[in-house]
Amino acid sequence: MNEMLSYSSFIEVAFLLILAAGIGFLGLLFKQPLIVSFIVVGLIAGPSALDIVHSKEKIDFLSELGIATLLFLVGIKLDIKLIRSIGLVSIFTGLGQVIFTSLGGYLLGLALGFDSISSLYIAVALTFSSTIIIVKLLSDKKEIDALHGQIALGFLIVQDIVVVLSMVILATIGIGSENGEESKSIAQVILACIGLVLFVAIFVRFIATPLTQKLANAPELLLIFSIAFAALFASIGELIGLGKEVGGLLAGIALASTPYRESIAARLAPLRDFLLLFFFISLGSTLDLSQLGSNVYESIILSLFVLIGNPFIVIIIMGLMGYKKRTGFLAGLTVAQISEFSLIFIAMGITLGHVKNEILGVVTLVGIITIALSTYMITYSHSLYKILEPYLYIFEKKEPKRENLSEKHNQLKYDVIILGLGRFGTALSRQLRNKGISVLGVDFNPSVVKKLNSEGLDCLYGDVADAEFLAELPLQGLKWVISTIPNHHTGLSYEDSRKTIVQLLRACSYHGSVSIVSHNSADTLLLEKLGVHLVLEPFKDAAQQASIKIEKSIKNNGC
Repeated sequence: MNEMLSYSSFIEVAFLLILAAGIGFLGLLFKQPLIVSFIVVGLIAGPSALDIVHSKEKIDFLSELGIATLLFLVGIKLDIKLIRSIGLVSIFTGLGQVIFTSLGGYLLGLALGFDSISSLYIAVALTFSSTIIIVKLLSDKKEIDALHGQIALGFLIVQDIVVVLSMVILATIGIGSENGEESKSIAQVILACIGLVLFVAIFVRFIATPLTQKLANAPELLLIFSIAFAALFASIGELIGLGKEVGGLLAGIALASTPYRESIAARLAPLRDFLLLFFFISLGSTLDLSQLGSNVYESIILSLFVLIGNPFIVIIIMGLMGYKKRTGFLAGLTVAQISEFSLIFIAMGITLGHVKNEILGVVTLVGIITIALSTYMITYSHSLYKILEPYLYIFEKKEPKRENLSEKHNQLKYDVIILGLGRFGTALSRQLRNKGISVLGVDFNPSVVKKLNSEGLDCLYGDVADAEFLAELPLQGLKWVISTIPNHHTGLSYEDSRKTIVQLLRACSYHGSVSIVSHNSADTLLLEKLGVHLVLEPFKDAAQQASIKIEKSIKNNGC
């Protein structure tokens, strides 16, 4: 087989893609992200296993294009307006996590017997969390707009900035080490960097938006332009000594302020995933599986540091800033893994001659362990929180001011509380208020709460799966509690999530009526068995109202 594969690059790549699809499918069955599957593909395809990677130059080319595309997509999300809006909690917690993880990782690396340079590289690699994994998992759970989800996105922006600085620093060090004239080389690379940044600034100010507006008339051309732009800047970065990685980042930043950045990012994401496969294949071809095995102990210790230490750091910082233990815990779990950038960072260190392949093997194994386990930790975060809740009180202030109910809402009396301010919950709130009924809305999306408060609706941020929060609601004299929250938000089954709401309300000595939304007849029967006083069926009710209007219209027209 090796002879056949070495004879044809096409057959070799085809076999690699089939292998990736097969392992990816197995990973899907175990609810693992593609990054884990891709790393495994690289290891299996490498010289220690099947040894089927012979078109090294072609694989390396696709790998480098994948890295440039990945960093281009990081850059395109670094919009200045977005950075301004992430909030102090994301900045302080993100920086705190980066600083303490780096310091702890460095000391741990030294304790495990690595030299100071290797320990420094390992420490920086441990600070990066995977944007792709976190966003995917939170989106699947419909928690990307929750408070902990938004704080996690803030972490990612802070980490992306750290990635940018790390790549620039490595590029600068690389120039000095290659030429042997460090002071002159650093001066040259700084001047080149300033020149490229000035060009980007001019491009952003005068060219980016009008150019992309023209290209947007042909979406396929906009996509080709984006790839070409990333490749061009990556090439310029390599020519002037900044490296392809920094060039790709600057290309993304140049288009980050355009109104089409989301469209570009969405279209390039599948290409990024495809090309990253070849990065991991190229990575696997340089690794020795026996070398991985010789560092299992060190990798397990570092993995435990990431899996436990990173969330621990986040929970402490958020607790000190006045957030509840639940929010800190859910946000902390999102940084319990390392990123594809960690491997790219170590690969750059190997290219510069700073670290050996052994360190790449250690970090690769840490990546496999932490990504695989943190996926389950984030997926089952609510269940995990229930188990650990009794031990988390030390991370919460007696009065977590950031999430406590305001005195205004505690003192007011309401007729109805609506849990969940999606389209149906918001429309229902407005209709009831227009009829003179006092309504308090509750939602887990702080942006929605802020928007509706500005419109004059009384709203609170809160999570109904938090028993303490429900107990703080002004339930005295309340006539109705209406829940329009989707069952997937609580992380429980439909039956368990509904039971939780009903049981918690009863535990709070609430004696009013309860109404919960249902979307099918099976759920309606379940809710009736739970003792819900009124089951709302938005689609069925809307269809009935629409049929009445249509029937009247037909009769009035004499049809």
